Amino acid sequence: MRLLLVEDEPKILAALKRGLERESYAVDTADNGDDGLDAALTGDYDLVVLDRMLPGEVGDGLEICRRMRAADLHAPVIMLTARDKVAERVGGLDGGADDYLVKPFAFDELLARIRALLRRPAEAVSNVLVAGDLEFDTASRTVRRAGAVVDLSAREQALLEYLMRNQGQVLSKDQIIAHVWDFDADVLPNTLEVYIGYLRNKLERPFGGSPLIHTRRGLGYKLEATG
Repeated sequence: MRLLLVEDEPKILAALKRGLERESYAVDTADNGDDGLDAALTGDYDLVVLDRMLPGEVGDGLEICRRMRAADLHAPVIMLTARDKVAERVGGLDGGADDYLVKPFAFDELLARIRALLRRPAEAVSNVLVAGDLEFDTASRTVRRAGAVVDLSAREQALLEYLMRNQGQVLSKDQIIAHVWDFDADVLPNTLEVYIGYLRNKLERPFGGSPLIHTRRGLGYKLEATG
C-alpha cells in the first residue's frame, strides 16, 4: 500500500519513513506544505499522514486536507500535531481528516491507526485478509497457505497485500507499481513480473500449483482463489 508522509522535522520524517517501509508500505515524503499539496493532489495514495504545522505558502496540513477533499480525493488522512487541544482536533476532523494523533506518539499506535483506516474500504472486520486457503495477517505480517507459514520479503508482502485487498479485480501493471513501489523507486520494466514470479513460486508451486494470481494478457493481474 502506498502512503504519503508530510512532515517538516527531518528526524521524525526519516524515522517514520524507515519504520513504515519495514512494515512493507511504499512511502513517498515531503517536508513542506507546497510539495505535500502537489504530491497529495497528483499521486494515487492509499493513505496520507499530514503534520498539522508545515512551512510553505500552503500554510498547514489542514489546508492540504481541505484541498484534497475539495478535489474529490478520499484517501484516509491522519493528522499529526504537537497541540493537544480539543479545538485543534475538532478543527482537523471537521476539515476532512479521518484521525488525529498528538505528538509524541508511539509508532505502534500510528501503525494500528493506519491499519484501521485501510480496512474501511474493504469492509474488513479484522487484520486478516483471506483468499481461499491463503491468509495474510497484516498486523503480525504473517502469511499462511493451507495452514503453513510462507516466508515472504517485505516487497513480496506489499505486493501480496495490495492484490488481496483488491482480489477479484484486474489490476494494471501501472496501478500495482504505483501502490507498491515508492514514487522515486527505480522500477525496471520487468520488475513487477519478477515479483509476481516470486509469489507464484512461494504461494502456488509448493501447494500443488493451485492458482491464485492470474495473468490477464494486455490488462494486468488478478488475485482470485478458484478452488
